[in-house]
Amino acid sequence: PARVRTPPATAPSVEHMSLSKGDKVTWGTSQGKTHGKTVEKKTKPFQHDNQKFKASDDEPYWIVESDKTGATAAHKESTLDKA
Repeated sequence: PARVRTPPATAPSVEHMSLSKGDKVTWGTSQGKTHGKTVEKKTKPFQHDNQKFKASDDEPYWIVESDKTGATAAHKESTLDKA
């Protein structure tokens, strides 16, 4: 049988991607892609803007700050891309 070659990854996989405070990131919104930076990593359930989030070590969330508006939001690490 022919060997299947996996193409080189263009971005690190979610499991191996680690973000740090202050990293430039992008994420999708209903208006399109937004740019900003990571502010704080959350690995335990928390509230942000009166919304509850179930963060964990396996599924961390980040508080991110928009470059455009300065507003903060919470996003799963898996939904953020390093810019």
